[in-house]
Order: sequence, then structure tokens, then C-alpha cells
Amino acid sequence: MNIKAFSSYRLKVSNLFETVKSTESEYQEIIQYCQDLFTKKNKDYGTSWRILRLPSITDQIFIKAQRIRTIQDKGVQKVNEDVSSEFIGIINYCVMALIQISAAERNEAIDDSALTILYNQQVNEVKELLFNKNHDYGEAWRDMRVSSMTDIILMKLLRIKQIEDNQGLTLVSEGVKAGYQDIINYSVFCLIKSNALQTN
Repeated sequence: MNIKAFSSYRLKVSNLFETVKSTESEYQEIIQYCQDLFTKKNKDYGTSWRILRLPSITDQIFIKAQRIRTIQDKGVQKVNEDVSSEFIGIINYCVMALIQISAAERNEAIDDSALTILYNQQVNEVKELLFNKNHDYGEAWRDMRVSSMTDIILMKLLRIKQIEDNQGLTLVSEGVKAGYQDIINYSVFCLIKSNALQTN
């Protein structure tokens, strides 16, 4: 057996014994990447996003989700920014929205240490929601198409926009907070399914 064949054999054996990452570790890896990027952008721009009202953040998320769907439908893109970066942007905009909901004064700047705490509080709550749902649904999302989850994200955004147009009032539905939380989880699922950060 030559060196090339032996290397190929070792790789196959290694793959056979490679442990598949759990949903929790995959999820955490995605969220950590998003948070690192969020932190770096806040060092560049500060917390200027705090001036945004919730409908403005919703529209930013909608634009990103719509671009993903357009690229999925057309199969090509002309702007050199991949779909994965759009899902990451969606996650971070949703965290911004959740922080805005929880914060008393939306226009005030937040220092780095406080922002890290707020980010972690929001994603930990979202993560808990994910695992509660995973318990009931048995990770059904793993059998879904990324395109289907993109549609669900857009549907939830349209629901959020409708609630916002109704001044936040609902009769029987969950509010906008639950919508943002679900969008984060579906976006993480899409990144895992796409192997975007080589998490599988």
C-alpha cells in the first residue's frame, strides 16, 4: 500500500469513528460565531443600532430573509455575500430586537461588558426554548429543507409585521418576542443543515 492509499485509508477509518456532534454543541458553535461577529461590529460601530425601533429591525431581517429566498429560487447571486452570512445577520438582528424589547431606554448606549451579558441572556432563553421544543418534536427540523425553513422565517416575519401594525396587540397569538426567538432557532437550523460553519 503506497503512502497516498494509506492516507486515504486512515481518513476513512477516522471518519468511521468520528463522533457526530450533538445539537447542543452545533447550536453553541453557531451562536458563539454570531456573538463574536456581533462584538466586533459593536467595537466598530458602537451600539448605534439602539436607535432603531422594532419595526425597523423587523424590516432589516425581512430584507435578509427575502434575499435568501430569491437566491434559493434563482440559484445564482450577483452580490458577493453568501447566504450563510445572511442567516448570521438575521440571528444578530433578532438578538438586537430582543435586547430592545427587554431594555428600558432604547436609545442609550451599552458598554461592552453589559452588552455581552444582555446577548447571553437572550440567546440562553432562546436555547432553552429550542430544547423544550426538541423534546416534544424529536428534532423534526433535521428532516426539513433549508428552503422550507426560509419560508417559515418569512412567514413569522410577516406575522411580526402584522402585530406591529396592530400596535403590538394580539387576540390569541404569541407576541413579537416569541417570533424573534423562533426565527433565531430556524436560522441556526439552516446554518447547521447547510454545514455553513463545518459543524457537522
